[in-house]
Amino acid sequence: MSGDQVFEFAFAPAYRVLGLPFGVTPRTARVVVDDGELRVRFGPWSLRTRLDNVVGVQDTGGFALLKTAGPPHLSFSDRGISFATNGDRALCLDLREPVPGIDPTRTLRHPGVTLTVADVPGLATALGHPLG
Repeated sequence: MSGDQVFEFAFAPAYRVLGLPFGVTPRTARVVVDDGELRVRFGPWSLRTRLDNVVGVQDTGGFALLKTAGPPHLSFSDRGISFATNGDRALCLDLREPVPGIDPTRTLRHPGVTLTVADVPGLATALGHPLG
């Protein structure tokens, strides 16, 4: 679709190597915003939600490599999901309604999503929550 806004993940070298066994590469990972929807592809994993389900965003970072590299990671404290390709900077999304993403049965739902895209401010703006 011509209106797609595509946001590539920012891969740090170590994350690129550790993502390979899980099929997470620059060719298989991206975020797309269009038609009132956010779509995330991260190797074989995917997540999608309506834009009006995103109720807030935060610029975040400082992630430990061993806790975030490779496949998506689940936070046991709040069930949030992280799609991380670097430890430096990400956009964390707060969702009104939790959505499936990590669980192949789609029963586990995530109230938050962390995305290490190359253009954090651009993604925040595309989601209707510009960073201030």
